[in-house]
Amino acid sequence: MNRILIVFGFLLISLPTVAQEKSVRPGINKPFENPDVKGFLEKFEVESREIFAQRKAIVAACKIKPGTAVADIGAGTGLFTRLFAKEVGDKGKVYAVEISKGFLGHIDKTCMAQGIKNVAGVLCDQTSTNLPERSIDLAFVCDTYHHFEFPRKTLQSIHRALKPGGQLMVIDFKRVQGTSSEWVMNHVRAGQEVLSAEIRDAGFKQLDEIKMLKENYFLRFERLEPAAKEKK
Repeated sequence: MNRILIVFGFLLISLPTVAQEKSVRPGINKPFENPDVKGFLEKFEVESREIFAQRKAIVAACKIKPGTAVADIGAGTGLFTRLFAKEVGDKGKVYAVEISKGFLGHIDKTCMAQGIKNVAGVLCDQTSTNLPERSIDLAFVCDTYHHFEFPRKTLQSIHRALKPGGQLMVIDFKRVQGTSSEWVMNHVRAGQEVLSAEIRDAGFKQLDEIKMLKENYFLRFERLEPAAKEKK
């Protein structure tokens, strides 16, 4: 009888963990296993894309100081990686975090061509950014959060990587029934309220929303110490 109770108790304890291991969007990152970099450049770095058109204003809103360390998580073609590299200066560091070796190769190549020496590529996986503990002052996630297959674990890795008082800035598509495009409704897993709640639950406090974009929202969070909890 005791053995049955022990086994039953173990299963009850394990169920939440198993649930957390399940991908929230299986296969969403399949196109990045062997990306057509040229094709993505034509999609990502064009004036018709709001994020590209507002890139300078976005970087300014991040308020990056020289000498700091920034992680561009889901760096893609390296658009913001290269811009951040100029902001942090020679004494700073930018980590281009990507799940795609193809994108990392492109970022390395373009940085070399432009004489940028303060960028380091980091190959992440579906559950972790693979950044060193307390290595960054700012984590920047642009149009990438909806690609997190395991948001809880990925957010935990971002929390670990941030220094005390470090910030997380997130830009993602507005997903509003009846307003957003069919592509957004089908491609983006959840709206702003869900995203904000998931990030708060992972140990962050929302500081503000920067209202400068139309198709996307732009949020700023601060890393809380493990013992601290934001009042809801």
